[in-house]
Amino acid sequence: MSEYEHHIEIKGLSTWFGKKHILKDITCTFKDNSVTAIMGPSGCGKSTLLRTINRLNDLVPSFRHEGVVLFRGTDIYGTGSSVYDLRKHIGMVFQKPNPFPMSVHDNITYGPKLHGTKDEDELEKIVENSLRKAALWDEVKDELQHPAPNLSGGQQQRLCIARALSVDPPVLLMDEPVSALDPISAAKIEELIVELKKDYTIILVTHNVQQAFRVSDQAAFLYLGELVEFDETKRILEAPADARTEAFITGRIG
Repeated sequence: MSEYEHHIEIKGLSTWFGKKHILKDITCTFKDNSVTAIMGPSGCGKSTLLRTINRLNDLVPSFRHEGVVLFRGTDIYGTGSSVYDLRKHIGMVFQKPNPFPMSVHDNITYGPKLHGTKDEDELEKIVENSLRKAALWDEVKDELQHPAPNLSGGQQQRLCIARALSVDPPVLLMDEPVSALDPISAAKIEELIVELKKDYTIILVTHNVQQAFRVSDQAAFLYLGELVEFDETKRILEAPADARTEAFITGRIG
């Protein structure tokens, strides 16, 4: 835990892709060791917000931003900041499972090796610990040298979570991580998210209101790039303060 009370703070964030204005003056703070759900209809800026937090949007030449994104009190877009270091501290899990085309074992050791871990005993501990944290160890412990793409969809997504956890990032970003999975696999991931918040700060993009209610402590509602509400999930879902939030929750928009 750092000296700062919160790992992630956003102040006055606006973003553009070319002339298209996506996020509009977003200010919020994500609580440590909790799950924050970012909700909203398609195209409202949810994924853009998530990708701005670990600078994935930098890969798009037309992207620009105004405002500040702070990680442990430091502007991640500030002069001298390292994207390489940032992504060691802020992990990412995508909508569709994307295991590397290598063994289960090598998927997990890829990140630690990249960041300088060479001791084989340490790497083996990381493999087991990461897979245990992702509730996958018992299913794959005898298949560590098998190709990761041979796993089921749900297993692949838990492997991707384990891979993200292998470098022990304090923050984990998850972009609709169960939308491509069957209901049983999705339920396992949801249980895992609730368990992981004991040790990690999780920011979860979801269009599923019931999922937000099941797994998150706080929720943000985005609409047309604006942060309409940000509060405890229970409060937002039971007594939304804005008519647009209520319309989304009740299915009238989205």
